[in-house]
Amino acid sequence: MGGIHSVVRGFAAAIVAGGLMMAALPSAQAASQVAVVVNDVPITTGDIAKRAAFLRLQRQKASKDTARQQMIDEVLKRAEIARIKASVSASEVDAAVNRFASGNKMNAKQLGQVLDQAGVGMAHFKQYVAVQMSWPRAVGARYGGSNGRMSPADLVKRMMENGGNKPVTTEYFLQQVIFVIPESKRKSILGKRQAEANASRANFPGCDGAKAYAATMRDVSIRTLGRLMAQELPADWKPLIEKAGDGLTTGTRVTEKGVEYLAICKKRQVSDDLAAEIVFRAEDLGKKDSGAEDPNSQKYIEDLRKKAQILNK
Repeated sequence: MGGIHSVVRGFAAAIVAGGLMMAALPSAQAASQVAVVVNDVPITTGDIAKRAAFLRLQRQKASKDTARQQMIDEVLKRAEIARIKASVSASEVDAAVNRFASGNKMNAKQLGQVLDQAGVGMAHFKQYVAVQMSWPRAVGARYGGSNGRMSPADLVKRMMENGGNKPVTTEYFLQQVIFVIPESKRKSILGKRQAEANASRANFPGCDGAKAYAATMRDVSIRTLGRLMAQELPADWKPLIEKAGDGLTTGTRVTEKGVEYLAICKKRQVSDDLAAEIVFRAEDLGKKDSGAEDPNSQKYIEDLRKKAQILNK
């Protein structure tokens, strides 16, 4: 259960509001030619046309040069993300796209139609989402200290900016209860599994007895999620977690694995170095979502450009 990045929300309104009104936009070129080669990776005229169309959906400057430069940066980012193994998974991208579509009263197929109509296409959109979700990991790993952590000096600096106080946040210890549904049986047994999961919540014995409890039922797995701060709670689960009390379970959700709920093993207020770091990093992510430019990201991509071989055709 990974955290869901909020990058999709940042351009949601522009894509939907723009996409549904843009039936007359020209589509990407049918016959593509190589326009740029970046470290032996070709970027075609079709790629650039799709990015220009995507920029138009976001009501941004959509010149060919702007689209070309974005695609060059994207190729460099993808290679760096792959090099340091910072990529999100395909399932995380699919889930983010599905949530984006659902949040805008569409399903994935309808969203694909909007993107096709605008000359962007779902594949280009997913590629963009994957990079936008993965790139902050790469930036954090490079500039945030070991394993993406803040350095002690940066942490002290932020606390001084905060009046010398460590912020307080809520710490959760969670378990994930999954009523597994095989994909081949999803349609036939989903309702039954939902009923079983909801019924089991009333008799849930607590986290210590969860595995033994799961063993009394068919195809139920328990996953210990460990320590998570409020700022780290996945967006899909956060409202349900906040409604549940200490020692209780959340409501159920249908996921790609089956029917799930979370058990709140323990909840408490904390104010330590790790909590402070997570709060500060969440604040930084919020600034990025609001449109503020991350100087480290810009510095990183400029460094990659200096080292890259970029050949314009």
